[in-house]
Amino acid sequence: MKSRISEAVILMAGCGSRLRGADETFLKPLLPIHGRPLVSYTIEALARSGIGKIVAIVGFESRRLGPALRKLIPSTMELDLVENRDWQKQNGISALAARSHVSAPFLLTMCDHLFDRRVVDLLIEHTENRALNLAIDKKLDSVFDLEDAMKVQTRNDRVTAIGKDLQDYDAIDTGLFVCPEEFFDYLEHAKKNGDCSLSDGVRLMAADGKVHAIDIGNVWWQDVDTPAMLQKAERSLRQAS
Repeated sequence: MKSRISEAVILMAGCGSRLRGADETFLKPLLPIHGRPLVSYTIEALARSGIGKIVAIVGFESRRLGPALRKLIPSTMELDLVENRDWQKQNGISALAARSHVSAPFLLTMCDHLFDRRVVDLLIEHTENRALNLAIDKKLDSVFDLEDAMKVQTRNDRVTAIGKDLQDYDAIDTGLFVCPEEFFDYLEHAKKNGDCSLSDGVRLMAADGKVHAIDIGNVWWQDVDTPAMLQKAERSLRQAS
């Protein structure tokens, strides 16, 4: 499949503290899951959906992670490694590190989110120009660890609110976006004391009616952020293989 969106940013600068335990050698993107490094599933899904360039935002143990990532990139793709020296800050700062390395519109995701490639295809197919496009999941009963999930409130095809503590919500953020250049400006505006999260930027953009919600329907995805989530993802991948 050939898409007009050819670049993707993958955020992988953090240390994976909720999974690493006492293992000092732990690198979350390389975490073995069903016999393969975690991030390899994301790379494969992006490659199959026509993405030709990946901008990987690294930070924690970047000198070890970089060479390992290069081995996972297929020959048809370009890899641009970008170091976020402020990797201990929130993920909005990692996203901002990509600004001069990517052309808009671009796809944005996390190294610890697994998803069927059809999620990428759906997102690209239904992308709205000049909006921030967010893939959402309305299958609330099937979301693992709903309490910890990033909750989204929508009206028609617009995101009206986002946050883990939302009481009134009808969807979950899957962590997959197609972003316009303007998203970087909103992240800059969202900074407080030099820090911000992706959801901070989304919240500001949603207040201006510029966040487009794209429902993934019955397609599968899974966040891998805790040992319990890892076990659930392992089971899902075994069943699918």
